[in-house]
Amino acid sequence: MASTIQETPSTSTLEKRNGSDDLAGDIEDPESRKVLERKLVRKIDLRISILVVIYILNFIDRSNAASARLRGFEEDLGLHGNQFATILAIYFVGYILMQVPSNMLLSYVKKPSWHLPGSMVIWGLISILTGVTKDFTGVLLCRFFLGFVEAAFFPGALLLLSRWYKREEMGLRTAILFCGLLVSLAFGSLIASGILDTMQGKLGYAAWRWLYFIEGAITIAVAIIAIFILPDFPENSSSWLSPAEQALAIQRMREDARHNLQGEHISEWVGFKMAISDWKIWWLSMTYAAIFLSISFNAYFPTLTATLGYNTTISLLLVAPPPIFISIVSFFYARHSDRTRERFWHIAFAFAVGIAGYIIVISTMNRGARYAGLFLVSCVSAGYIVFLAWISNSIPEPPAKRAVGLAFMSAFAQLGAIGGSYIFPKNWGPTYRISFGISLGASGLVIVMCYIFKLHLESLNRKAQQEEEARGQKEPGFRYLV
Repeated sequence: MASTIQETPSTSTLEKRNGSDDLAGDIEDPESRKVLERKLVRKIDLRISILVVIYILNFIDRSNAASARLRGFEEDLGLHGNQFATILAIYFVGYILMQVPSNMLLSYVKKPSWHLPGSMVIWGLISILTGVTKDFTGVLLCRFFLGFVEAAFFPGALLLLSRWYKREEMGLRTAILFCGLLVSLAFGSLIASGILDTMQGKLGYAAWRWLYFIEGAITIAVAIIAIFILPDFPENSSSWLSPAEQALAIQRMREDARHNLQGEHISEWVGFKMAISDWKIWWLSMTYAAIFLSISFNAYFPTLTATLGYNTTISLLLVAPPPIFISIVSFFYARHSDRTRERFWHIAFAFAVGIAGYIIVISTMNRGARYAGLFLVSCVSAGYIVFLAWISNSIPEPPAKRAVGLAFMSAFAQLGAIGGSYIFPKNWGPTYRISFGISLGASGLVIVMCYIFKLHLESLNRKAQQEEEARGQKEPGFRYLV
């Protein structure tokens, strides 16, 4: 008996079609598009996932000083007073200086597959050189240039995500990317523990020096592999996408933005001027800086677990569980934010839980309660992830402006990181009540500033709706997620 069931066209059938009319048909036909889009997103995810590995190494290379500090780093380099805090802070000076120029360059050359891994090779070399420094000046210079080169990665990664994924897809992908940082906090300490315990005196080098040698070499190796995996932007990714997939990738982003496409080809300099004249970017930048101040404890996590009274190895092992826990929580939390298309309340709740954690660690030195407090404090990272998706959603204008805006906000945020580098001095330990009090205040400020921003976006959405109704427009235009 002949079947009367009409089958959905297969992806292979779609991809064999030739000509612009066929490509347009694939995109316009709902069933064909659904099949093609599902495959496209899977292919994008597979390639973009290398960013998680890069972020793990990015954060390990910048934060291994905290682990090295437990095994003679300060003593061998003759550091004293606030010099350790200064070498942490100087990293962010280089980071601030290079983020906007780097993203402007990336927007111009449109080759993330070379731009990001190339930067990665250089920062891997700088990490190795840090292992041979002899004094404060040497390590200070290495940290400055490490920040200068690593500045290419995070705003570049956010720009790359924003060029491939729709708004309702960004939260989950940003969460997966940010989980790289959380995993690095967990497994970076485990790797550091193994190296610091086994490499002391090998070939005449202290164990903390081997920490920089080994981790820098791993970074370079992964960078070379990333060149062949990391995608460029949709418009110049024909080598691994079929014509139909590439056309759909471009169309998806146009539909998601719903803005005047004439602005797609403005210069990077015009995009820079558009970005710095938009007060939303300044407001988000200040909020971002407050977030960095509130999560500054991440750079000192090994120091904080050491206050529980265990030996160095156990202290490093205790660093791992909170980031692993919050990685799992953040994945589902960001996914829920995407599905509900809601941002503010997800951010506010996560920071409120973090505030509860700050209160616990401020009020007690009991080991169990204090360690539980560190788990709760880590929850602010889940709110930070949703915030990152929110800022990407809130700059729908031309690509050149988005490139500068994302980089500018990330650069400005480092002011909070610089301040955070100095709020955990040894003389405030072992309780670090003042330190956590500052972080608590910053978390409260984040909630307030995000709420004000939410009210503003709601007013813009209402205005857009009123204008559409006045014009008799049936299909809704762009709406900010709030």
